[in-house]
Amino acid sequence: MKRIFYYIFLFVGAITFLYPFIWMISASIAPENEIGNLILFPSHLNFNSYKLMFEKIPIARAFLNSMIVSSSITIGVLVFGSMVGYALSRLEFWGRDAIFYLIIFTMTLPFQITLIPQYILIVKFGWVDSYFGLIVPYLMNALSIIMFRQYFKSIPQDLIDAARIDGCGEMRIIFRILWPNSIPAIITVGILTFMASWNEVLWALIVIRDESMMTMPQLVTLFAVGGRAESQLGVKLAAATILALPIIIAYLFFQKYFIQSMASTGLKE
Repeated sequence: MKRIFYYIFLFVGAITFLYPFIWMISASIAPENEIGNLILFPSHLNFNSYKLMFEKIPIARAFLNSMIVSSSITIGVLVFGSMVGYALSRLEFWGRDAIFYLIIFTMTLPFQITLIPQYILIVKFGWVDSYFGLIVPYLMNALSIIMFRQYFKSIPQDLIDAARIDGCGEMRIIFRILWPNSIPAIITVGILTFMASWNEVLWALIVIRDESMMTMPQLVTLFAVGGRAESQLGVKLAAATILALPIIIAYLFFQKYFIQSMASTGLKE
């Protein structure tokens, strides 16, 4: 009986979390007059909402911008985060632990504290309405450093020592020795970074004004609240579905590595 109740509880929890997403997809292909009924199965499929969305906003260009920005940020975070994580886990130097605790401390600071000085720097550099303004401020984050540090500490030191004996430099050890043995951590950091950068809207609203440079979250937000959707809920839901699709697909493909890494990096010291 305990197992039965356990599975019932999990099933109810899964339905609670999944229902809004399933309804969003279903409502985006339902006739406009049926959306308010909160039904999961419309009387017939209607893709007019997607057609109107593509006609009203440059969603394809925004999708490309988001892919460029999110992919660039993800690659940068993986490279720089693994380098710093390796230095904090395997290299001996004065102040190493202090630097690590300082990095942890930065995670407690709200984003709003650094928003104004960060924007002033972007203006000084002339990066407003450019990819640099969207990408450069996010090329490093504390979570990636902590996760790489914890995961690298679980790799035997003998492996690193053997690589040094064979003449490998520190950079080669990171990318040729540690990376192939840290696939779960790399995928987890990659998914978290891609999700965060893909869904970022506040910073984009601040530094991007040119519509051709807008990312999908920014464009969808302005589309939904700016009146261009003309109070058509189906069009807004279609835009939200397109926005959420890449994240859902990425997680479905890499969920095994994601769970494995989260389980293995959280408690090691």
